[in-house]
Amino acid sequence: MNYLAHIYLSGDNDLVTIGNFIADGIKGKRYKKFSKDIQIGILLHRHIDTYTDAHKTVRLSTKRLHEKYSHYSGVIVDILYDHFLAKNWASYSDKPLDKYIEKFYDSLEINYDLLPLRIQKMMPYMLADNWLLSYASIDGISRVLDGVNRRTKNRSSMNEAVVELEEFYTEFENEFSAFFDELIASSKQKLEDLNKINVTILIIIYQYYQI
Repeated sequence: MNYLAHIYLSGDNDLVTIGNFIADGIKGKRYKKFSKDIQIGILLHRHIDTYTDAHKTVRLSTKRLHEKYSHYSGVIVDILYDHFLAKNWASYSDKPLDKYIEKFYDSLEINYDLLPLRIQKMMPYMLADNWLLSYASIDGISRVLDGVNRRTKNRSSMNEAVVELEEFYTEFENEFSAFFDELIASSKQKLEDLNKINVTILIIIYQYYQI
C-alpha cells in the first residue's frame, strides 16, 4: 500500500503512524533503534506490505498491468488504491480528509527530529504539493505516477498507467473495496498483537526490577 493507506491503518497513535510512514527506509533490525511505538509502526507496515502482496484480489489488479509494467505493476496498484481510499474517504472515516491530512502533517513537524534524513528532505515537497490530498483526483494520481516514473529515470513508464486507471476504473475500484475491508481487519489484529507484546515486555521488565 502507499502512504495514505499506511497512515490510515496505523490507528490513533501519532508515533505508530510515523513508524508506519517511515518504514520503507528502515531495513532489517534497524527498527530497534527507535522508540517502542515507532517500532510497532514499522512492524505494522511490514505486515501490511506482506499481506497486500500475497492477497488474491490485489493480484487481480497487478495482473491487469503486468504485461506492460512488469515488476512496477505492484507499485502502480499501491498508488491507485490510495486514490480509491481518498476518493471514498467518507466510507472509512468520520473526519474530513483534508483535516485528517492536516493533522498528520502537523505530527510530522512536531516529530521532525525523529524522522530519517530521507523523509526530512522529502517533507517540503510533500507539504507544498499536498501529495496525500492530491490522491483523490485522477489529475493528482497522474502527477504522482509521473513523479515516480522520473525517479526510475523513465524506465517504468508508470506515467502512462493513468490510461489503464481510466479504462478499468470500475474493476480497480471494486477490487480495492473488496480487499481493503479485509486489510483493515488484518491490520487491526496485527496492531493489537504488537501492542500486547509491548505490554508484556514492559511487565517483564517491571517484575525484574521488583525482584
